[in-house]
Amino acid sequence: MNNLLRNIAVAAALLPAAAFALPNTTIMTTAHTANTQAPKEDIVVEMTTTLGPIKLLLYGDTPRHMENFVKLASEGFYDGLLFHRVINEFMIQGGDPDSRNASAGAQLGGGDVPYQIDAEFVYPKHFHKRGALAAARQGDAVNPDKKSSGSQFYIVTGKSYTPAQLDQMEQRLRLTRQKEIFDALAREQRDTIMAMRRNRDQAGLNALQDELIKKSDAMVKEQNVGFTPEQREAYTSVGGTPHLDGAYTVYGEVIEGMDVVDAIQKVETGAADRPVEDVRIISMKVVGPADKN
Repeated sequence: MNNLLRNIAVAAALLPAAAFALPNTTIMTTAHTANTQAPKEDIVVEMTTTLGPIKLLLYGDTPRHMENFVKLASEGFYDGLLFHRVINEFMIQGGDPDSRNASAGAQLGGGDVPYQIDAEFVYPKHFHKRGALAAARQGDAVNPDKKSSGSQFYIVTGKSYTPAQLDQMEQRLRLTRQKEIFDALAREQRDTIMAMRRNRDQAGLNALQDELIKKSDAMVKEQNVGFTPEQREAYTSVGGTPHLDGAYTVYGEVIEGMDVVDAIQKVETGAADRPVEDVRIISMKVVGPADKN
């Protein structure tokens, strides 16, 4: 591991400042945006699809996403839209307004309302277990703050993992976090690095590299990066998509109708994972606050 980080460190130290930008990663570790709004009551929404009903619980501790989803559902925004992207053992995705009257075979997924929603990561409390409801979004390259699409969402189906597979993911997660921290520390030392480069001070670069590696290692240990017992229990039993954790806002879950979600994920698909035969949201109904009992 240290050899890998040492190679990363050398490359970062010898590149100009523009190269210090963080790469896209599929495994994230912690929330990048704090939720500053007060939690609200959980809300239940009933979705009727052409393959059957799905009941959703929207989390009150992700209030921006909950309120936006309730608003769109109440206005009938989702009525008639397709599940335009479906991948077996991964997720089903909908909410593209361009899908309402889309012709057969048309490529979908680029439509949205004219706004985004600030990320609300309540992680690791809310994670990508089977049945999780989460917000789609643009990639990190154009959306470094990980803001959510205003309308597109997905429901996780995923698959189950062995403890050994989760161990491997944790190892990759720690390496990713170490590099994130190292790159951030290197950016803070840019002027020093550039001065050492100009002076051809390789010994100084090596010493700084070692110092930043040690700091990165220590910070990762302090952060206790890895899966919680609750995540491990879910991912080894019912399953999910752990590689998405902490990178997309999870703001609800399916409480009834996972059989319908499973039926949707297994339909035949064509180009861009669009179902060959349309699977449509017929309507959504806001039921009201969740039953505390």
